[in-house]
Amino acid sequence: MILKKIFPFLTLFCTILFFGQDTIQPKQELKKLLHDASVSFMDYKVETSMDCANKALVLALQYDEDEYAAKAYNIIGLNYTEFAELEKAVDFFNKGIIHASKTKNDTVKSWLYNNLGNVYCYHKIDYKKGIESYLKGLEFSKKFSDELEIAFSKLNLTSAYFTYGEFDKGIVFLNEAKDYVSQSDDLEANLTLNSLYGEYYSFYENFPKARAYFLKTAELCSKNTEEYLEGNIVEAYSNISDFYHKIGDDDNAYLFLEKHDSLEDKVYNKQRIQQVKSVGKEIENNEAKMQLVKMEAEKIVQDQKLRNTQVFIIALFLFFAFVFVLLLITVRNNKLRKKVNKKLLEINEELRIAKEKAEEASNVKSQFISTITHELRTPLYGVIGITDIIEEEHKELEGSTYLKSLKFSAKYLLSLVNDILNLNKIEENKVTLDNRTFHLKETLVTIKNSLETIARKNKNTIAIEIDEAIPECLYGDNVRLSQIIFNLMSNSLKFTQKGKVLIKAKLKKKRDTTLFIQFTVEDNGIGIPEKYQAKVFEKFVQIDRKDEDYQGTGLGLTIVERLVELFNGTISLESKEDQGTKVIFTIPLKEGQKEDATKKESIPVTREEKTTKEYYILVVEDNKINQLVTRHLLENNHFKCKIVDDGFTALESLEQEHFDAVLMDINMPKINGFEASKLIREKGFTLPIIAVTAFEKDEIMDKIHEAQINDIIVKPFDVKTFLKILQKQLDK
Repeated sequence: MILKKIFPFLTLFCTILFFGQDTIQPKQELKKLLHDASVSFMDYKVETSMDCANKALVLALQYDEDEYAAKAYNIIGLNYTEFAELEKAVDFFNKGIIHASKTKNDTVKSWLYNNLGNVYCYHKIDYKKGIESYLKGLEFSKKFSDELEIAFSKLNLTSAYFTYGEFDKGIVFLNEAKDYVSQSDDLEANLTLNSLYGEYYSFYENFPKARAYFLKTAELCSKNTEEYLEGNIVEAYSNISDFYHKIGDDDNAYLFLEKHDSLEDKVYNKQRIQQVKSVGKEIENNEAKMQLVKMEAEKIVQDQKLRNTQVFIIALFLFFAFVFVLLLITVRNNKLRKKVNKKLLEINEELRIAKEKAEEASNVKSQFISTITHELRTPLYGVIGITDIIEEEHKELEGSTYLKSLKFSAKYLLSLVNDILNLNKIEENKVTLDNRTFHLKETLVTIKNSLETIARKNKNTIAIEIDEAIPECLYGDNVRLSQIIFNLMSNSLKFTQKGKVLIKAKLKKKRDTTLFIQFTVEDNGIGIPEKYQAKVFEKFVQIDRKDEDYQGTGLGLTIVERLVELFNGTISLESKEDQGTKVIFTIPLKEGQKEDATKKESIPVTREEKTTKEYYILVVEDNKINQLVTRHLLENNHFKCKIVDDGFTALESLEQEHFDAVLMDINMPKINGFEASKLIREKGFTLPIIAVTAFEKDEIMDKIHEAQINDIIVKPFDVKTFLKILQKQLDK
């Protein structure tokens, strides 16, 4: 038995559910029309149903409302299906699928595919296409986790396989649906379930079980009070009659055949069929009219564009003609003077345009740096703070590779953010190297561990090779070197699938105490086309890739090149498409002392600034993670604190309790830190206010002074510096 009625029934309720909150006038009208069309369809008021669906379709196409159009096509297709206008039904369901595919509404897609399957299977047109449609409907019904609709999809598949004679495939879906349907009170689902089990056992000549299920089916049919289920009952009576005929019980076979014929005449009468055909022609005419209207509108737009272009060309021609005549007159009057003035005017115009472009570029760059600074430094404060908390509270993790990798990645990310945001400083040679002694092998292993996640994603392996001639300890900027290698290796891992990325360090030459070490990052990935190789180190250059995962900022290799130049080193690239890429850079380093390298990089912050007095600090911060980090930092240094989410709550707290200082975030909802500080000062509070923000300090100093804020700390900050600034303000 194919479920012909469940999907228009769902249309009624889901229309109310999905559109009940929309207040736009055309959508309100669409909701009402689709609601009336669904109700009329279930009441077998064919003409009303088709008329409402037709009006809804015209309105939906007019306003490009694909979801409403798909639902209108669904109801029209169902009306055609009921009265065996099968080609038109298939056509309308397919049109509905086209519109539904442009939306994210998986429910509508499920209805359309299941109803299309009904047409193919129930009317024995193409069982293969029908089963394919049912499987797609089941796929979409699983996406929105509607157990009842999933059950109906499985019952439809069962019916299709049974009709096709593949009972062994159909019984799998029937058994999957049984538990849920048996426990539900849905009459249609239970009627269908029992009828299908009757067919199954009848086919395998287990007549006692078949009789039991068909008797249950007949009992459910007798309980029906809904007109929209009568089509299902017509088919159920036919199946019961066939069963009794098969076992030789002609009396019952004739009885249920009479019930079938009587109810079928009621449901499928000539008047309703004629109504469907009549309204159907109107729908087809309306569709054609809508297409003509759209084509005419597009033609008008194109004509207008053409006229505008012609007017522009004429105006441009007149303009140049006027300028030409003016130049001739001017040259005739004072030829020499005009030449000089013209030259000066041209130069001035070029300077003005260049000045405007430079100012615009500077403003855009400043805005970009300001925005990125805040958006990246705020979460970085949480990451670095939480990492320090974990290390401090869980001493057992002190030697953990994962924690080391996490700390390294956090430090690297902070360094990378600062470099990106201050790329102009790198280009102007305002960035200096921070030299210290480090273990080269330990550095490379840490980078390798940090990149293992990316490597596993693309099923790659990472290998390290270090020349034995290179000393164990080196002296130089370990963080900048790590940044170079990290960038190059992460690039290689992104563009390599199921391959290998190798980092090699080789002593190229030694001059006095200086070691020239050649680093090579090599992969066997997709390579770089020759036409792009000369551009890869330029800013914001991205090579077109088929895989969107390969996109990035376009700054990675630019920063690498600038940092290599900062070391007074050299860099080159070798690559062959589909064979791999090799990046080679050579930088000078010095040999380091082993005892220096054994010292831990992260020296615990001394707490000289602790005081025996317990100060009470008000922390105004809306980010929950940053609240956790700041609270831990203060309480761990013997400060008592209270956390509030916004400036208004901070003002209320100051009026109710005594605080020694305020740590004020700047970017907050409701009211920003500047305005909140002004309100605090207006209320007469004189306690120190310290801005804790991710904005660049020089960008907001004017506003800091205007809001009477005493000091500023930029996130993420050094803990010792933070404590010194706080104590300095408390001691005033």
